[in-house]
Amino acid sequence: MSEQRRAIVVGAGIGGLAAAIGLRRVGWDVVVYEQTVAPRPVGAGISLWSNARRALAWLGVDDAVGAHGVTRPGGGVRTSSGRWLSDSVGGNLLTSEEVSLVMVHRADLHAALLAALPAEVVRFDSAVEKIEESATEVTVRLVAPNASRTATADVLVAADGVWSGCRSQLWPSAFRPRYAGFTAWRGVTDGSFPLATQSQTMGPAAEFGLVQLLDGRVYWFATGNDPEGARTSDERDEVLARFGSWHSPIRAVIEATSPAAVLRHDIYRLTRPYPSFVCDRVVLLGDAAHAMLPNLGQGGCLALEDAVTLAHALDSSADVPSGLRAYDAARRPRTQTVAAMSDQTAKLAQLRHPLLTTLRAAAIRATPASVVIKTLRRATDWHPPS
Repeated sequence: MSEQRRAIVVGAGIGGLAAAIGLRRVGWDVVVYEQTVAPRPVGAGISLWSNARRALAWLGVDDAVGAHGVTRPGGGVRTSSGRWLSDSVGGNLLTSEEVSLVMVHRADLHAALLAALPAEVVRFDSAVEKIEESATEVTVRLVAPNASRTATADVLVAADGVWSGCRSQLWPSAFRPRYAGFTAWRGVTDGSFPLATQSQTMGPAAEFGLVQLLDGRVYWFATGNDPEGARTSDERDEVLARFGSWHSPIRAVIEATSPAAVLRHDIYRLTRPYPSFVCDRVVLLGDAAHAMLPNLGQGGCLALEDAVTLAHALDSSADVPSGLRAYDAARRPRTQTVAAMSDQTAKLAQLRHPLLTTLRAAAIRATPASVVIKTLRRATDWHPPS
């Protein structure tokens, strides 16, 4: 009997945990190293489109995640005064056989993935200091409280985010995070909030979204064209100052969110074309490979796709190098296509000139829901490998 193959996963986020689940499903021995001291229920809402649900089903966790998710009818695009530009896409999503959307709290998704792994698989408070590769294995030097040690494996999966430390060691100049020109705020109301309808509201170089979660709370997001690194002492007050005069119930939703629960992050993407996601026996996954703009809600979805594709490629290939090459060949074209689509959507959302925003509103009003669904179908057209 051949010796069980071993994998090290760096990063216990959505992509890293999914990769560990997938690799264990095809018989690998997996250890996940995470530098934070413990799992933390961070984040806000996350969109799980139909491609993500297919990946979760392959991983065997779709029911656990779906128990926390909700698909609600209605919704559309509005102006800051509340005028509807389009309100037909939500209903079409509910009847589409190929494109669907479920909203969950990111913390619930993370908890479901973590629960699918034995406790000993994920090692917290363990940072990767150095990576060394040979023809047959990869070795990492780990820094943990009061101790340093090494670990070896057949492959290392770098799932440590847009500012990946693993990537900076082995791809020191090939990937460059680039500021997208806008910042994003996210929040979830402290308690249940009655939301008559969901919406995405577009203004000059800004937008505001409202989504109802399963437990009755409202997940909201906002964007604005700001200099990189700009911050205020109270981000909720900043959001109120910018969006409090927009249509109801935006102000009430913001006020129903604790100041400490308002998150602000500058938005970055990796420049394209992407270099290879593989360096010998190290492979990039998720934002470490293809961090993109959030305007199509596909970042987490693609990380789940990555995890399934990687597990399948390594399971169906004769050796690790050929499996990693197959993964790279499958993922780079797909992720670059979706990233380009996200860029185009972001450009429309961040228009500032009054003439351009007027033309944008007219275009949204004139676009049939079927055309929007067709675009979404292109973004979500992925199925697990057979």
